[in-house]
Amino acid sequence: MDPHTIADTTQSLSMTHLVMHASGVVQVILVILLIASVASWTIIFQKFAVFSSAHKALARFEKRFWSGGEMSQIYQHVSGNSNLETGAGSIFCAGYEEFQRQRNKIRPSDALDAARRAMRVAQMREVGRLENNLAFLASVSSVSPFIGLLGTVWGIMTAFMAIGVAGQATLATVAPPVAEALIATAAGLFAAIPATAAYNRYVHQLDKLDAQYEVFMDEFTNILHRQVPETQP
Repeated sequence: MDPHTIADTTQSLSMTHLVMHASGVVQVILVILLIASVASWTIIFQKFAVFSSAHKALARFEKRFWSGGEMSQIYQHVSGNSNLETGAGSIFCAGYEEFQRQRNKIRPSDALDAARRAMRVAQMREVGRLENNLAFLASVSSVSPFIGLLGTVWGIMTAFMAIGVAGQATLATVAPPVAEALIATAAGLFAAIPATAAYNRYVHQLDKLDAQYEVFMDEFTNILHRQVPETQP
């Protein structure tokens, strides 16, 4: 084969050339997958910072809470402190405020139930904040391979149509559309794999934090329960 022909074929099969000269459908698919990948990585880095901050905030609050002291002193120290009034700290403040608000209006046992409900609402709010955008990662994880597969199918169809038009299967006829198909497949996996790994990791961290919040709620409820007899006439 002529060296110039080989060089031209090699250049036509380069990644950049294939993407720039791909069919319109494949190009649209690649753009969609690129946008999904960029958005996924943006969320991955954002959630890394969010979960790291949540773990540190929980550790800081537990250190302060279990260091001892009156509940009122702990509340004054935590309330309004951006480093402490988040996560378990917000749950503590919600429960303490509701208990103090209701303890002189209703029966102490009912005040305890009201405090528990307030803590549950604060817990749901914190969990909702942590799981924000995780659904997008799950969508990219599940949908991207199928979008890439669409590009693969389209590329194979283009290859067969090119063979039909040319009347013979040559490298110059088959290679470009098949390469486009493989690029679309790779792009779908490139978008899906990081999203899948990040989603699984962050869901595990979310479950762990939620369980720790639940444990704190139970412990704080027991502390408030020991104060109930003191509020009875």
